[in-house]
Amino acid sequence: MISSLLYVPGNAPRFLEKAGQRGADVVIVDLEDAVPEAAKTEARDGLAKWVQEIKRGGCQVFVRVNQSDRLIEDAIAATLAGADAVYIPKVDSPDILAGLDKTLTAHEGDRTPISFVPLIEDMKGLFEVRAIAQGPRVIALTAGGEDLATAMGAKPTPEVLRYPKLMIHYAAKEAGVLSFGMLRTTVDFADKDALRAAALEARDFGFDGASCIHPSVVPILNECFAPNPEEVEWARKVLAANGENAAAGRGAFMLEGKFIDAPIVTRARNLLARFEKGRAT
Repeated sequence: MISSLLYVPGNAPRFLEKAGQRGADVVIVDLEDAVPEAAKTEARDGLAKWVQEIKRGGCQVFVRVNQSDRLIEDAIAATLAGADAVYIPKVDSPDILAGLDKTLTAHEGDRTPISFVPLIEDMKGLFEVRAIAQGPRVIALTAGGEDLATAMGAKPTPEVLRYPKLMIHYAAKEAGVLSFGMLRTTVDFADKDALRAAALEARDFGFDGASCIHPSVVPILNECFAPNPEEVEWARKVLAANGENAAAGRGAFMLEGKFIDAPIVTRARNLLARFEKGRAT
């Protein structure tokens, strides 16, 4: 289960050395926006040290690579360092993923293949998102809210970002991959009440988790995206009652004054599976 993903600049040792202790399910070592051009090569070279050091904290490590001429070398370095996935910015076609898949296969040998998380950050990517979601190695989709707004010539308000983020979310769910994000930008981390409300809203919509740029947000994401005790108890009651009613030949039934049928049973089963998976990790 991935509820929280914490971005850490790839050229900031004082943040990297503590990144695995922040409680995030995933640490994203950022080689892209958070790193100035003059420091990008050094940050890439540092992956060999930092990926394994961060993993010792018990979390997964993803690497946000650069696009254009740095993409291949960044992705190869992430692979050789043992990262679990690469965050690939500005993906606007599944061809980008297919080409990178072929290149990395030649470098992986017996290693576990590294996974892909495409970031959808412009209009072309938005309208190609269903094909991108079906691309090789894709385990999740997410949106680059600030870049999407910029591409539209708009402000990154929740109203502006809501529909494009939902398009990306729906494509992820259709493809059966994870969906990361909230229906607003994540840059403003100071308003914790607004962040909590946004995380709960995203979870209600079926998002699996979200990223953040400050460790103080990690506990909020972990709490909001994980099933709470009341939900787990409800799910167990539903499954128990469903077993009893199925044995009696009933596919639908009442439980505590509420109607229960197959879609609700499936929802309860999925929630309990998510809870159990979270406990296992």
